[in-house]
Amino acid sequence: MPTPIKMPALSPTMEEGTLAKWLVKEGDSVAAGDIMAEIETDKATMEFEAVDEGTIAKIEIPEGTEGVKVGTVIAMLAGDGEDASDMAASAPAPAPVPAKEATTPAPSAASAPAATPAPAKSAPVATGDRIIASPLAKRIAEQKGIDLSTVIGSGPNGRIVKADLEGVASGAAPAKAAEGAAPAAAPATAPATVPDFGIPYEAEKLNNVRKVIARRLTEAKQTVPHIYLTVDVQLDKLLKLRSELNAALEAQGVKLSVNDLLIKALAKALVQVPKCNVSFAGDELRKFSRADISVAVAAPSGLITPIIVDAGAKAISTISTEMKELAGKARDGKLQPHEYQGGTASLSNLGMFGIKQFEAVINPPQGMILAVGAGEKRPYIVDDALGVATVMSATGSFDHRAIDGADGAELMKVFKELCEAPLGLVA
Repeated sequence: MPTPIKMPALSPTMEEGTLAKWLVKEGDSVAAGDIMAEIETDKATMEFEAVDEGTIAKIEIPEGTEGVKVGTVIAMLAGDGEDASDMAASAPAPAPVPAKEATTPAPSAASAPAATPAPAKSAPVATGDRIIASPLAKRIAEQKGIDLSTVIGSGPNGRIVKADLEGVASGAAPAKAAEGAAPAAAPATAPATVPDFGIPYEAEKLNNVRKVIARRLTEAKQTVPHIYLTVDVQLDKLLKLRSELNAALEAQGVKLSVNDLLIKALAKALVQVPKCNVSFAGDELRKFSRADISVAVAAPSGLITPIIVDAGAKAISTISTEMKELAGKARDGKLQPHEYQGGTASLSNLGMFGIKQFEAVINPPQGMILAVGAGEKRPYIVDDALGVATVMSATGSFDHRAIDGADGAELMKVFKELCEAPLGLVA
């Protein structure tokens, strides 16, 4: 009997994904390790490899299909002497929602149901007493105690999908609000239906990465009490050290960036101030024994944060080499889950765009993120005299549930000292 090929879980948090592209077709022979498809997860587009050899007997799920649940049969693989006709005995796959069949754009994963149904959406289609909903939506509704008859479906023919249940909590008011009822406060960045006021526009469907970014940032700002602390850092000595190190490392083909030095400085500061290298976890505080720095990288699909593991213990040249490799993989959508999941703190640098100062949103469950602005010539007190120096503003965002203001201030002080006396970074 042909072997079913199932939708893989390409990350620990993945429940469903988009089958972005098939790289094989029915009748093709594959061997273990051959790339069969590209799958878009909640973080990146990843390649899916064959684990057995055989012939692709049938493709069950067409490319471009969204909402394919992990474990769904996406294709059948026939071995030697097997025939595609044997597939009748295989278990049928749950019906996902193909993107090309959707008549109404699905709300993002962060969007909440509207208080009153939008005119473009139809009520759930029922056959007798049966509500039309995806298997995942039914499971979520059962877990949360949601009455599906009260939910407006955004899928084809009014089908209820996972996104329609986002923000509908157990025991909460139904998505269909009673006439005259006040709309509930939406936990999303935007309501499900946004008026266009007659302004011409082009609608671009959100990819999975952007949906997750919207949901996680909304949750972070709503559930994590941020406290912001800013210091001005004189960079002249650090820039001089960078120049000297690059001259010494030129023969090795290594070229350090300012960001590489800042990653090292933040990691060492977290090791020296362990009260800030923590995570709030409900009824416990997790204190980490090493500093893993997540570094924000702008990828075509959206923001992603590859991790420099144990950055405090690594040479700056090693950090530089790893960062270049990870950033390249991030932009190509080739990061593996272990390369972007985790981290004890984050660093976001917008200095290359001339941004002077900004406040970044914490990436839960991490306890802090450092936002770095541009280094610029400013009037500055040098040796008790007014002069001109290269100065950078750095702002730490701290989870006030886990980190007190005084501890956050100590971390920013140590970070500033490490940058202004940078020989400590290479010690």
